[in-house]
Amino acid sequence: MAPDARGARPDASDPQRARPAGSRRGPRDARGRSGLPSTDSGRSESRSAGPVAAGSEGGTVEQAKEACLRLLAVRARSRAELAQRLAAKGYSPEVSEGALDRLTEVGLIDDAAFAEQWVHSRHAFSGKGKQALAQELRRKGVAPSEAASALEAITADDEEARAGELVRRKLRSLPRDLDRDKTIRRLVGMLARRGYSQATAYRVVKAELADRGVEGDLDEPID
Repeated sequence: MAPDARGARPDASDPQRARPAGSRRGPRDARGRSGLPSTDSGRSESRSAGPVAAGSEGGTVEQAKEACLRLLAVRARSRAELAQRLAAKGYSPEVSEGALDRLTEVGLIDDAAFAEQWVHSRHAFSGKGKQALAQELRRKGVAPSEAASALEAITADDEEARAGELVRRKLRSLPRDLDRDKTIRRLVGMLARRGYSQATAYRVVKAELADRGVEGDLDEPID
């Protein structure tokens, strides 16, 4: 059991953590499994991705690198995301920057490549429009220039084709007797929530309804 953020032994009175009387785990704890003093944070951090123990002076660059590698093994992340996670674990800014710089040098941190991968995946598999993707990259701390370069890979035709797929799928789930105006509002709203502009949403919905023989004009708003 790893120490808490202060390196202190968990309260044995906690019913979720207390051990039955006579348990043979005591000696194992004595070897540092859970009763590790706060000054012995190096071995604790090497085995756990948990917070840096108090007294560790922000951990070491090597420990911070290992924490980043564990996070990157789960999924690709931006440099800003990794910096936030290291700060939450208790690493000092100097140690974090040193670890992030080293990982950047060897190509394990690359915000431009991350942005390209994120945009492709979220557009192809989640159907997100460029507006939503731009917001997501901004929240992840990707520089505007790198985000813009990644977003350029999605053309207007790509967006309309993906939006058309979403509309056709949504139409299959709508009640057949739903009136035209409500159908339009639901379809346009669905596309707007996924990050498509109003102009794109109306244009795609108009085309899809026309293909289905739905009559009536549908004015496109000025985007």
